[in-house]
Amino acid sequence: MTNEIKPLRLARRVIYENPWVSLYVDRVRFPGGRLIEAHHVLHFDKEAVASIVENASGCVLLVEAYRYVVDAIQWEIPAGSIDPGESMLAAAAREVREESGYQTIEHRLVASFEPINGIGDKVHHLVHCRVVGEQGAFDVNEVRAVRWVSREEVRAMVGSGQVRDGYTLTGLLWWLLETMPLGV
Repeated sequence: MTNEIKPLRLARRVIYENPWVSLYVDRVRFPGGRLIEAHHVLHFDKEAVASIVENASGCVLLVEAYRYVVDAIQWEIPAGSIDPGESMLAAAAREVREESGYQTIEHRLVASFEPINGIGDKVHHLVHCRVVGEQGAFDVNEVRAVRWVSREEVRAMVGSGQVRDGYTLTGLLWWLLETMPLGV
């Protein structure tokens, strides 16, 4: 038994490193004394941000994104990496503009989380904002289509498994809870 209050890295072996994601194998001792000889760790240099964008009608913005890794085209909320030196809120506005063609205002952080904290250190931020103005051009290499979705449509999409992205599920479920009438 040790006096440690959290796991201690004893050694690290680099398997792969690049600016997007790195893979390490750590030798780790846990406070109860358990030793893990090969704890695989995904390290991400950049944090990410996703935006829940609402319009004046109370609908939320979704983009239909190409997802090569899972061989799918999926409806998601706009999201992407935060560039070095860029604030989280500025990144949220930029990603919405790039992926949907819309300008946004009233950005506020609603949550920060680590979705794979057992194996990775990626930090995700969830921002709520409102759309302003008319739609401009968007990046057709990233996004196939853009649409506004009502609360009822969101419930149906989530309930039927049409929404599979963790960022989008987290954001849309937060949005549904946030906009749910009291007493429901």
